[in-house]
Amino acid sequence: MDHVDRKILDLLQRDAGLALADIAEAVGLSTTPCWRRIQRLEKDGVIRRRVALLDREKIALGVTVIVRVRTNRHDMDWLEQFARTVDDIDEIVEVYRMSGDIDYILKVVVPDIATYDAIYKRLITAVPLMDVSSNFAMEEIKFSTRLPLSYAP
Repeated sequence: MDHVDRKILDLLQRDAGLALADIAEAVGLSTTPCWRRIQRLEKDGVIRRRVALLDREKIALGVTVIVRVRTNRHDMDWLEQFARTVDDIDEIVEVYRMSGDIDYILKVVVPDIATYDAIYKRLITAVPLMDVSSNFAMEEIKFSTRLPLSYAP
């Protein structure tokens, strides 16, 4: 990956809907070599997919909940059941296995607290958990899907 690839990736992270001609012009290539680079980045899995970012407020998903989960089970059966459960709940948009005293962190987006409560009950019914702690975000100060490219090889 060279500086042109990084420029292409930066542009696509900012707006995946950019026209190929605009991307090519911005990185100093003609359209065919630019298209080939994008195709290679997709084939290599660097570009996993292109998506539209939605305004959560405008689609009535204004509540963000950060959920910390602790379990006393650390076997593969439990992990597979947990992974299937969180994958089946659309409102859970991110899940991370953590180091330290918290086993998992979940990000949940819902329209209101009552909906989150239903998600919580669904989660604790499906998988045995030792502790679940939820925090409601009061304000979104920064949200970005754009990754820093200065570390890319």
